[in-house]
Amino acid sequence: MDFLMLLYSIPILYTVFLILKMMEDRRGRDCYIIDYECYKPTDDRKLSTEFSGDLVRRNQNLGLSELKFLLKAIVNSGIGEHTYGPRVVLEGRENKPTLRDNIQEMEEFFYDSVGKLLARCGVAPPEIDILVVNVSMFSLVPSLASLIINKYKLREDIKVFNLSGMGCSASLVSIDAVRNILKTYKNANALVVTSESLSPNWYTGEDRSMILTNCLFRSGGCAMLLTNKRDLKDRAMFKLRCLVRTHHGARDESYGCCIQTEDDQGRPGFRLSKSLPKAATRAFIENLREITPMILPVRELVRYGALTLARRIRNCLGGSGTKVEGAMTKPVVNFRTGVDHFCIHTGGKAVIDGIGINLKLTEYELEPARMTLHRFGNTSASSLWYVLAYMEAKKRMKKGDRVLMISFGAGFKCNSCLWEVMIDLGRGNVWEDCIDSFPPKTLTNPFMEKFGWINQHDDTTKFKF
Repeated sequence: MDFLMLLYSIPILYTVFLILKMMEDRRGRDCYIIDYECYKPTDDRKLSTEFSGDLVRRNQNLGLSELKFLLKAIVNSGIGEHTYGPRVVLEGRENKPTLRDNIQEMEEFFYDSVGKLLARCGVAPPEIDILVVNVSMFSLVPSLASLIINKYKLREDIKVFNLSGMGCSASLVSIDAVRNILKTYKNANALVVTSESLSPNWYTGEDRSMILTNCLFRSGGCAMLLTNKRDLKDRAMFKLRCLVRTHHGARDESYGCCIQTEDDQGRPGFRLSKSLPKAATRAFIENLREITPMILPVRELVRYGALTLARRIRNCLGGSGTKVEGAMTKPVVNFRTGVDHFCIHTGGKAVIDGIGINLKLTEYELEPARMTLHRFGNTSASSLWYVLAYMEAKKRMKKGDRVLMISFGAGFKCNSCLWEVMIDLGRGNVWEDCIDSFPPKTLTNPFMEKFGWINQHDDTTKFKF
């Protein structure tokens, strides 16, 4: 009898063992952010209104019409006068950047932010198992990842990934790479380093579609420490819930809407075409369509589905000649039922406005993105983390809150993800010295006040800047 009971219990015990093992494996695949460090360049790299005027004067290729275009663009950009630029521009050498200039720009960020992050987390360089570096517009041999490995003496068996060409959405591409790697490697720490190189890409010509990038892009960067170690869970700031990537590179219009190229005179730069808003909207809608069922509660999905069905039935009845009284408005998804905070890429004022309109967001919800654009500009792939840091500095994020990140990038790509806040957040960070002055009474920058006289001129032959 005892033998039979033992025999019958074996399948049950084995089933319990498999369930426990699956639960253990599932927990081991979780991806947490332990901490992150946004880079704040030194004050001598600030692009003030006065200096921006001197910078424009140095460009002898600009005529009156280009200057009027530039003035309109910068006035409406949402950018203030405390953003940062590369030293090659501050020193007046943007026409002839050297390889050393490009490397120095990256070194200043790497050696500052990565060191601060590791020290604050109490993690020694040999404890890093995975390194992912993304800088889109500068490739070096040995790689930029190798530069970090050499500086911090990382392990010989470290798993290294050096990404380029991914544009402003690159940091979520890096996060996705880490998430998938951590599914294979248990108890691993990953260092993600994201930035952009402006030194070799500052445009010095007169092509309007390429001048625009000089008005928007600024220096910045962020280093993040991620892990799947269960014993570090209590120290984690965020837990990754889901991530969706949308890539429309197969469409010619989307592929060419923002692209690194040369103008007719052979001057390198980055072109933003008129088809960009259309490409961004298309990618955004498709990305939302995929991530929405992952982040919203069932009750909201059922409500939206029921209202959509009712509206279609009503339209069909009206089309068939049946009298239907009263118009039924188009139903709207309420993202606040599954999202507490919206972390939006600071691609420009139009990008922030567009997302706000599509998701029916309030000015309070758009404030972090607007303030980040005003204070730091568009720092490319790292901009999301400055927005997140603003929320943290304002003590908005509490344990259990959910943060939706939305980014856009060349390709054309739209990437988004959802983070769960693991602890109450509210420490000082890159915003520490100025957070009390935000939001300011006005976001109007002083460019129109100082250079508005340009618009009073019409005769290009007599105009002199």
